[in-house]
Amino acid sequence: MLSRLFAPRVTVHAHCDLPCGVYDPAQARIEAESVKAVQDKYQANEDASFRTRAIIIKEQRAELAKHHLSVLWSDYFKAPHFEKYPQLHQLFNDALKAASAAKASNDPATGQALLDLIAEIDKIFWETKKA
Repeated sequence: MLSRLFAPRVTVHAHCDLPCGVYDPAQARIEAESVKAVQDKYQANEDASFRTRAIIIKEQRAELAKHHLSVLWSDYFKAPHFEKYPQLHQLFNDALKAASAAKASNDPATGQALLDLIAEIDKIFWETKKA
């Protein structure tokens, strides 16, 4: 009798770990925008102390972008998404590599490359939210 009393009355299914609304490529994009902004500021400033701080901040932000991308890749996107968007695995791999490149470089072009890849992921992400 107790088992029937405490048995779930409704079974809920979600394609991600939590009901949608907790995952968003915007988190990675914001960190990537910070990376590029720091790279721009680094290029515009000759002060050694400023540049040292800029590198530290850029590397932290790039690592956060990688984290957010990894979580999105592994926790939000599921098999049906990868079937519908066969380029998605490669896109995430490229974005993670771009985040590493931006982390290692002070060239704003690497930050922009990361932003461009995140924009592609973002487009697919929002397409999946419509379905």
